[in-house]
Amino acid sequence: MALRLGGAGFGHGASCACHSAPARRLCARIDSGLSRRAVLKGVAASLAAPSLGRVSPAFAEAAPKPILIRNVRVFDGVAPKLIEGQGVLVEGARIKAFVAAAETVADAEVIDGGGRVLTPGLIDAHWHSILAAIPKLAAITADIPYVHLVAAQEAERTVLRGFTTVRDVGGPSFALKRAIDEGRIAGPRIYPSGAMLSQTSGHGDFRMRSDLPRTAQSDLSLAERAGISAIADGEAEVLRRVREQLLLGASQIKIMGGGGVASDYDPIDALQFTEAEMKAAVAAASDWGTYVCVHTYTAAGVRRALAAGVRSIEHGQLADEDAVARMAEAGAWWSIQPFLNDEDANVYASPLQRRQQAEIAEGTARAIELGRRRQVKMALGTDILFSPTGTASQGRQLAKFARWLGAAETLRALTSGNAELAGLSGPRNPYPGPLGRIAPGAYADLLLFDGDPLQDIALIGDPDRTLKLILKDGRVHKNTLAA
Repeated sequence: MALRLGGAGFGHGASCACHSAPARRLCARIDSGLSRRAVLKGVAASLAAPSLGRVSPAFAEAAPKPILIRNVRVFDGVAPKLIEGQGVLVEGARIKAFVAAAETVADAEVIDGGGRVLTPGLIDAHWHSILAAIPKLAAITADIPYVHLVAAQEAERTVLRGFTTVRDVGGPSFALKRAIDEGRIAGPRIYPSGAMLSQTSGHGDFRMRSDLPRTAQSDLSLAERAGISAIADGEAEVLRRVREQLLLGASQIKIMGGGGVASDYDPIDALQFTEAEMKAAVAAASDWGTYVCVHTYTAAGVRRALAAGVRSIEHGQLADEDAVARMAEAGAWWSIQPFLNDEDANVYASPLQRRQQAEIAEGTARAIELGRRRQVKMALGTDILFSPTGTASQGRQLAKFARWLGAAETLRALTSGNAELAGLSGPRNPYPGPLGRIAPGAYADLLLFDGDPLQDIALIGDPDRTLKLILKDGRVHKNTLAA
């Protein structure tokens, strides 16, 4: 996860900062005041809340008849050229067929796209549904159930930005996912990892120094019980914690394999979890037909994770030629984020942190170039954390990848590419139909842009203006075509 210091809130930037002072204060508050009952009360409150944004009040209702979207140019999620002269017929939650311009469909509700560009819904491959939008002040002072209310509100805003699916790589998002899937609140499809697995002193160990040492008589910290992280040392504990997340409904498992720039306890170059411990996590996930993704920045961390059978590297900006070659050889995915020294970068007081931040920013450009040269499968995500204002930049931040990939390849990665990574969850895939594509049988997650994002990827960063129609599961979440 990445943390931005300064301004109205925290946002993604040039490094991961789970262990900054505000994050520790949040976890200390959880330790002192959170109970499982409070979490459940917070979830219940979020479900009872009325619509918190601008989603159509009919979004939870299945369309009474088929929807025909015609007079559109179609990006199917794969080909870099738009499909002309074909409308898209939606029946229920799926795309039924392409329909030629001259054809009619009996009893269908017709939406005229006015020649605009229709694309699949966007997918963020590295998102934190529960923690993305909780602001610094609320994290320190508010009741914990408020966190769940904010998460429900942000879920609605996420789908209104055009992100109809997110791969959640850490946090207790199971109840939020269920509420969205049941149509109780608006939000994206969520591929949940559940708690982030960490060794003692690792990047997911949010305890205060005063909490140590843990003994056989010690309870789990309340932060662990809340499902934010799970601390495990040794193969047996790793097996237990992975199996717990699978029991809760994890579609994939997230482990912490190295440190971060803002960490007070774990340096960025530290290797975390032994290869044997990682192999235990991979074995437990594989037994359930799914995979493990790992947080790490360094080449050594990448090599260890790949040797253990990890299928997805999260971050990895400090990978070298050898590590990238091994990723390609293993057929692993590289889930990378736009950590750059720009207006979205973290602000650090420590000279060491600033030096590390600059190193990772330089590494981002190098990593993308290495990945392309070696033809590594690359997924794109934001890793926004603790930022009520930064979440609005989700699309704008992902559009930065066009500097290296071009607009068409960036859009393909954010649709069918990220969907392919999500699909590694195999039988644990909560949404087994085709995602990220416009094709018969695919989920009807559709966006209508006023402009052509294949030519101008910046359109995805201004959804209030450019997105005229949003469908998820065949249900209209936004339609301003008549405005």
